[in-house]
Amino acid sequence: MKSVCLYFQIHQPFRYRKYRFFDIGNDHYYYDDYANETILRKVANNCYLPANKVLLEQLKKHKGRFKIALSISGIALEQFELYAPEVLHSFQELADTGYVEFLSETYSHSLVSLFDGESFERQVKDHDDKIETYFGQRPTVFRNTEMIYSDDIGDKVYKMGFKAMLTEGAKHVLGWKSPNFLYCNAVNPRLKVLMRNYKLSDDISFRFSNKGWNEYPLTAEKFVNWMNALDKNEEMINLFMDYETFGEHQTKDSGIFDFLKNFPEVALNSGEFTFDTPSEIVDKYQPISAVHVPHPISWADEERDLSAWLGNELQEEAFGKLYDLKDRMLRCTDPVMIKDWNYLQISDHMYYMCTKFFSDGEVHMYFNPYSSPYEAFINYMNVLSDFRIRLNALVPESETDREIAALKEVIDEKEDRLTKAEEELRNLKKKLKEAKGATLPKVEKKKTTKKTTAKSKTKSKSN
Repeated sequence: MKSVCLYFQIHQPFRYRKYRFFDIGNDHYYYDDYANETILRKVANNCYLPANKVLLEQLKKHKGRFKIALSISGIALEQFELYAPEVLHSFQELADTGYVEFLSETYSHSLVSLFDGESFERQVKDHDDKIETYFGQRPTVFRNTEMIYSDDIGDKVYKMGFKAMLTEGAKHVLGWKSPNFLYCNAVNPRLKVLMRNYKLSDDISFRFSNKGWNEYPLTAEKFVNWMNALDKNEEMINLFMDYETFGEHQTKDSGIFDFLKNFPEVALNSGEFTFDTPSEIVDKYQPISAVHVPHPISWADEERDLSAWLGNELQEEAFGKLYDLKDRMLRCTDPVMIKDWNYLQISDHMYYMCTKFFSDGEVHMYFNPYSSPYEAFINYMNVLSDFRIRLNALVPESETDREIAALKEVIDEKEDRLTKAEEELRNLKKKLKEAKGATLPKVEKKKTTKKTTAKSKTKSKSN
């Protein structure tokens, strides 16, 4: 029987507000709280809560015969804590079944694996600590941001203690080979590599509700028949997709939740498939060969490369300027700065700057809160400029920066003293006013009777 590995990615970025040039150095809060909460609540109601409900029912119903794998970025977990704690609880209910494997990734859903090994390790550790805190599991399988993978990255991942890694079954990498086998890393064969079956995965995540598709509508029975039609010698089918496929990208009225509900039962009843987590697949099968990936690949766009994030000068400029600050951030201990640093690294910021306008342009526009890549670049660089000023004050880069930081500290101290003096002066004036009011004698108003008033009027007439 073939193994079906069903894996979902969960991530939502922290979005920046419109941060203007004149905000630099004056306003250090960068986030669009309204947009972040509104979008998270919308996705929670459309996807996370109803999809988790369906999966929980199926996991309990099939009692170990149906299993899934999830990875949740640290950024998404933070948003659940802030805006939707019931979503976090619903994922914990899935974990409590014992039939869900949580995978590791970078805390910030960042591109740091391409740049710096030390920062990469730190982010992965921070992520796994949070996963262990909430779900009681220490991940042993790694899934990099956007499934970015190369021979060198795989070698690093193995040395960090992971036994397997997920990536895209890119055609230009596999050639004639099938993604439906287990592979190993070319540099370090002890790291096992699971390759995504992009054809079957995209049938669900992209084509499901497309009425122009010649296979529309897609049912669980039809999908399982396609799986049955695969070569009998193939060992596994890796179905990897965004969790937002269910209810967000493919809306409820498309029938996507019915598909999710029916698929496990139809596949199991066929007698041809078992559902296995990535860890179970690694223990169950042997790699058939090494997969050679000298240049990084991803699961994004038709090219399956890094061009979605680092494909133009805007993205390269922003990425370079960001990681120029890396060494000083490793020495920074300020918690607010560390939080802002984590959020600056979110790969979505680079994705918004993509200038693709052809085959994949529509997908990029769907996820983009900016009207153009250039607006996204300017907004991000304004935020980064302010962040750099703050970092210079805490961890100066050069002697000039140290002098500026020292002068700024003196100015800040004087401003603080001036503010306190002004406050004391206001308090003294207030007390003085109250004291004057307390010492003035009370003047009683003379009472006049109707008789007195009448006399006064008579006297006035006689005069």
